[in-house]
Amino acid sequence: MKLTQKETELIKDLKGQEQLCIDKYTKHSSAAKDVQLKNLFTQLAQTEQKHFDTLTQIENGTVPTPGAGSTQQPTFTQTYTCTQNPDKQNDCFLCTDLLTTEKHASHLYDTCVFEFKDDGIRNTLNHIQKEEQQHGKMIYDYMAANCMYS
Repeated sequence: MKLTQKETELIKDLKGQEQLCIDKYTKHSSAAKDVQLKNLFTQLAQTEQKHFDTLTQIENGTVPTPGAGSTQQPTFTQTYTCTQNPDKQNDCFLCTDLLTTEKHASHLYDTCVFEFKDDGIRNTLNHIQKEEQQHGKMIYDYMAANCMYS
């Protein structure tokens, strides 16, 4: 399957966004203080790598079928109370940064899905967008469980 010049450029943009997500999740996993958050960030970095690989397949002319399942929604136990401490402030900053990144990624996919003529690619991009939204929900759930989101 041959992509148009515009579609090729959009895939390049999406791959850049996915690489940014991979890098941020990997670095933020190392910087997180709470083990639950470290594990969440590691899991999400792996999913973002799958997104990157899917985009590479599209770039190379293959229209992949969207994955069968999405990342399972974890349940978080409260690590931090509503009082502030340096570890909580650190983890809150990391979560806020990544939640903002996920909002941007989801918006980028929302725009791009309308720019592709192939229904298979549109469905695949829509599937990735839904997973990006789920990532944001996971981060929100962690923040809500730890008095970081009001």
